[in-house]
Amino acid sequence: MTQSFQKVRALTGMKDVLPDASATWEQLEQTVRAWLASYGYRNMRTPVLEHTRLFARGIGEVTDIVEKEMYSFVDALSDEHLTMRPEFTAGMVRAAIEHNILYDRPQRVYALGPVFRREKPQRGRYRQFHQIDVEALGLAGPDIDAELIVMLGRLWKILGLQDIRLELNSLGQAPERAAHRAALVEYLEKNLDVLDEEARRRMYSNPLRVLDTKNPAMQDMADHAPRLFDFLGAESLAHFDGVRARLDDAGIAYRLNPRLVRGLDYYNLTVFEWVTDRLGAQGTVCGGGRYDGLIELLGGKSAPAVGFAIGMERLLDLCEQAQDAAARPECQVYMVHQSEPAQRVAAQLAEQLRDAGLDVIVHAGAAGFKSQFKRADASGATAAVILGADELQAGAAAVKWLRAGDFDARAQQETVAFDRLVEELKSRV
Repeated sequence: MTQSFQKVRALTGMKDVLPDASATWEQLEQTVRAWLASYGYRNMRTPVLEHTRLFARGIGEVTDIVEKEMYSFVDALSDEHLTMRPEFTAGMVRAAIEHNILYDRPQRVYALGPVFRREKPQRGRYRQFHQIDVEALGLAGPDIDAELIVMLGRLWKILGLQDIRLELNSLGQAPERAAHRAALVEYLEKNLDVLDEEARRRMYSNPLRVLDTKNPAMQDMADHAPRLFDFLGAESLAHFDGVRARLDDAGIAYRLNPRLVRGLDYYNLTVFEWVTDRLGAQGTVCGGGRYDGLIELLGGKSAPAVGFAIGMERLLDLCEQAQDAAARPECQVYMVHQSEPAQRVAAQLAEQLRDAGLDVIVHAGAAGFKSQFKRADASGATAAVILGADELQAGAAAVKWLRAGDFDARAQQETVAFDRLVEELKSRV
């Protein structure tokens, strides 16, 4: 007796995107690509797998991502330590260094695709999720920081999104952060009784992240901690003032958040997040900032850089809240037929319609007209082209203009000669 096979399901935190939902994804991707092209950004594609040391070096060995969340393994053939990318920036910078693309000019680049983090799945956060990653490599001034933020303000308008707020901070430069770090560690040592276990673990390795706590019992302590902003020197302040002035010019409202530090080690100067209350606990839609030291840290010639990443699942969630996303039709024309000769003619006519740029489905197999019309309606097609024995003899198809599934006598129907079918459908679909 054959043993029954246990049904296989998708892994926890890794979701299938079915055709109706995928159409919405494609529409968003097209919008994003057009938006990025309008600012001169070009697509760049990097591997999903990278050397683990790239992320340990670039992101920071004491970050949550490297410590707890990466999907890493030792390759059985090469004994190399490999990791499925948990974010794009380190890989984008690695590619820029390896292929020397910053040799003659700065680069405005972007990537779209999946990233992987082993964390508890929740709304808008999965173990395989997708990001829109945008990087401006080789550009140093506050003008480009502001341009990226203004770009994002434009994207929210294009997508019809509201209730997304900008939070802004500056992390200064390394010597300023070092002075602040010393003061912060001293402050945390004086407040050990307030710190939870996670904060005590981080207070020496990554004390800035202690201030990013979500623990209500630590909020007052964090609010009164030394502020990095108070340690910034003249150059860092001038850069930040330049960003703020350009945001004011563009009419972009923002809130200064001195506790905004981001979760990655490579940031300096400007950091920002766009946040919302419409996604529950996972309120960050987009985050980014400047990372001038990363290119040199990863072995390249010193060069400035700034960028951001948007979680696509969260963005789609907001888009669906903003408007009922209608499913994209499967086709524009659905070919209904009766008999094998009619099906063969339908297939030939369908190719002519596709040559003219129309999306066409020819009903597969044999079925009654009623069944085929139900399928035509479900496809979202604008027109059903009907071929039976009478139509073949007359050399003309019956074209039924579909109206919300209403196939009774009120729906408009006409007869169109085969040699006029492409012209007629092209002009009206």
